[in-house]
Amino acid sequence: MSANSVRALILGSTSAYRRELLARLRLPFEAVAPDVDETARPLEHPAQLASRLAMDKARDVAMRHPNSVVIGADQVADLNGLCLGKPGDHGRATAQLRQMRGQSVIFQTAVAVVCLETGFAQADLAAVVVKFRNFGDDEIETYLRAETPYDCAGSAKSEGLGIAMLELIDSDDPSALVGLPLIRTCRLLRAAGLKIP
Repeated sequence: MSANSVRALILGSTSAYRRELLARLRLPFEAVAPDVDETARPLEHPAQLASRLAMDKARDVAMRHPNSVVIGADQVADLNGLCLGKPGDHGRATAQLRQMRGQSVIFQTAVAVVCLETGFAQADLAAVVVKFRNFGDDEIETYLRAETPYDCAGSAKSEGLGIAMLELIDSDDPSALVGLPLIRTCRLLRAAGLKIP
């Protein structure tokens, strides 16, 4: 029997963006919410935070589904070493976008794959450099009202109107900015024994 027919695939995330991206691989999967504290540790770099949380999420869900292959992911916006996570509301989103305008921001997008039964646990990190335009407060307001990106790291939703606020995206894994680096995800899933169509 193939690994795919033996092991269920689980996305350890409640993100609609990640579910949509993973569905592109045409593998059957279910989404399960992880229970992980996403608070940064003192002096934790954005890349370290994203990598730790991706693995913590995968392991948390894998503890409840030890026979399955579990994907965990996380994204942190890195503004000169400052962690910018999900804003949660309009005021914090406005503040984040004011900080980022005219700046280059690195979106650290981590993915981890865990299968407790086989002992497989690997992670990878995609760093996406995004150069923001020097946009005005009126553009911030228009964008936030149109997209409400309060569940997006750094308030950035490039797949919508947010693309108009950018000058440049530099990445070797195009889906990473949306929240799941699919090239790296495929690599990890193959290493875990799954066959990608």
